[in-house]
Order: sequence, then structure tokens, then C-alpha cells
Amino acid sequence: MTSVRLPEKFFFATLEKSHNRAAFTSGDNAVDQWLKKSALQAQKKRLSVTRVLLEEPGTIAGYYTLAMGQVNFDDLPHTYARKLPSTLLPIITLAWLGVDKRYQGTGLGGRILAQALADCHRTGREIPFVAVLLDCANPGAKSFYQHYDFQELPGHPMTLMLPWLLLDAMMHGKT
Repeated sequence: MTSVRLPEKFFFATLEKSHNRAAFTSGDNAVDQWLKKSALQAQKKRLSVTRVLLEEPGTIAGYYTLAMGQVNFDDLPHTYARKLPSTLLPIITLAWLGVDKRYQGTGLGGRILAQALADCHRTGREIPFVAVLLDCANPGAKSFYQHYDFQELPGHPMTLMLPWLLLDAMMHGKT
């Protein structure tokens, strides 16, 4: 599995019941409640997968959740969609990403996103999809993702996409 270089004593793991979710506080109630109350249940139902960034001995520094989905051909930018069939198209949804307040401002958010995208890329080599999509909770989150080349969906200013071709180029150092 492709992995991102992390500071010493940090590592990613798939969310487990034993992880201390109750102590996680990002400052965004929806992000916190997803991790604390819904992420493990959705994972057990095979609706999504949540990976946590742990600092030894087990403090959750951050997390991300990925899920498969579909997007309507008409919702994609014309310059991108014109080469695709006009139907529902497969995507990966970056459903959630959060960093605990104690770790905000340290660069871990970018590393968590990089690992999420590396996981998407690895998956895309086996199960094709056209883009990674996400919904931004606020303008600050939108700015964060746009810094990493995510672009707006036409008519949906808070929904961003990273096309597969750009993700693939990023993973091969071509951007």
C-alpha cells in the first residue's frame, strides 16, 4: 500500500472499536459526531471505510472516510465530461476528513489528505472511477482542498472534484 511519510510515532490504521473516538475534538461538531457515533457502524455495513491517524500509544490525531458513489454525467465540468458516456459515472467520495484540535496547524491535515488520495489511487488501479468528489463544510475547507487541485463542480460551489487523470498524474509526480 502506498503510504505518506509521517512524523515519528504516527501511523494509519483502519478504525476499530478499541480506538478512543470519544477524545477526538476537531472543532466541527458534525466531523466529531461522525467519527464518534457513525463511522464504525457504516464501516461494519460496508458503506464506507474510515482510517485514523494515530499517535502512539493510540490517540486519534485525525481521520478520513472514503466511500464509493456515482455522479451524473451532467454534473461534471463539460471539458471533462465530453469524453465520457452520458450516464451515472463511478466516483470515490471523500466523505469526511478531520484533524483533532491538538494537531491542527501542524501539517497533518495535508498528510491525511495525501494518504486518502493514495488509497483512492490504489483502488482506482483495480476498480475504475472518474473522480474523487467531496462536499465542503465551509469556505475554509474549500480553500484547503482547492490548494490540492480540487475543482468546483458547475452549479455546486461547495462540491469539489479531483479527476482520476489528475490524481494519477499526481501519484506519478507529473504535476
